[in-house]
Amino acid sequence: MRIGILSYHFPPEPAFIPGSLAEELAARGHEVRVLTGFPDYPGGHVYPGWRQRWHHETHSQRLSVRRVPRYPGGAASVGGRMASYLSFAGSAGLVARRFLGDVDALYVFQLPATTFAAAGVLRLLGRVPAVLHVQDVWARDGADEGSEGRWAARLGSTMTRIYRTAARIAVAAPSMRDLVVAAGADPARVRLVLNWTDERIFHPATPGAAARQLVRRDGRCVVMHAGTIGARQGLETAVRAAAALDRTMDLVLVGSGAAERRVRGLAAELGADNVRFLERRSPVDMPELYAAADYQLVMSRDLPELRGTVPGKLQAALSCASPVIASAGGDTAELVERARAGLSCPPEDWAALADRFWLAATIPPPTRTEMGRRGRAAYLREMSLPAGVDQIERLLHEAAGRVAPQPAGHREEDSSNGQQLQ
Repeated sequence: MRIGILSYHFPPEPAFIPGSLAEELAARGHEVRVLTGFPDYPGGHVYPGWRQRWHHETHSQRLSVRRVPRYPGGAASVGGRMASYLSFAGSAGLVARRFLGDVDALYVFQLPATTFAAAGVLRLLGRVPAVLHVQDVWARDGADEGSEGRWAARLGSTMTRIYRTAARIAVAAPSMRDLVVAAGADPARVRLVLNWTDERIFHPATPGAAARQLVRRDGRCVVMHAGTIGARQGLETAVRAAAALDRTMDLVLVGSGAAERRVRGLAAELGADNVRFLERRSPVDMPELYAAADYQLVMSRDLPELRGTVPGKLQAALSCASPVIASAGGDTAELVERARAGLSCPPEDWAALADRFWLAATIPPPTRTEMGRRGRAAYLREMSLPAGVDQIERLLHEAAGRVAPQPAGHREEDSSNGQQLQ
């Protein structure tokens, strides 16, 4: 098949879903064409060594990438983000017909940032069927006043129009299906395709002496949260829970973010000496740090828009065979419980989380290892790169009106024995 991919972000940006999908589809024999922008995430500035221009196209075997200019101010403000979204839509529209006009199907990595571009490109391409891979459902009620509210309404109405015209829709979390259908999608066209992680990095590892020294002390149970310390995570709940068990376990927070100062201040205020902070580390260092800890903590606040999402750190932890403690609602907790890969409790309930921390510390190490093994088995079965690409490939064939191929035997074998494929 000739497959087009429309994605606002693409490697070298941290966009491994569209990047690894493009590589894997090309490796399976498809001709793949990617339409994207120049890399500027997360800093909001075009990467050093890159210069935006109109004619920038790279080719490798069966994979072509066409980059178009956009306003690189997507992280600054609502106005900056919308200028970036609209400029990408305009640039993509100018080249879409020539670059993607003869593809058999178009895959859209659907973020709010891609919405205007997707609407314009689909209109220009006419009868080319589209498969949307929805990563986030825009909450139109999240901002009722001012420019943010107006842009939210415009994004929401545009996304609704795209849902109604898409040939197939993949959603990245189970509850997201209901939100997409409520927004106008045909339920028969919607399928669940869970995201995968970067399997070249996140796989079971043995911790070295340096990782152990950094993470562990006094032989106590260690619960680690690795990633953004932001408003959506609500790590104040974890600090309060850990402070209640200061003689039982350690909470290690690896990373940084907008809420870091507030979380550090709360730990100091509570005298929580068992809460420790480590600076953000390179992703390649994380599997050893995961392995040096006893559990990985996945946190989400109790917000309606978060109940239908699955944080990427869950897939990373499961792929590394780390047992998980989930302080989250909706899909995240359900996935952990169904896989029997750890413990869960309601979000933003520090007493319930303290109870989970205490229980986690009492679980014998062999039982923790078995939790991690079950979690990795669930990841390989339901969330891995081969599993995800198999499903998306099938949706692309369905959208184009073709018979989808059966998954290759070697991919099934690799999923069962845990070989890393990405």
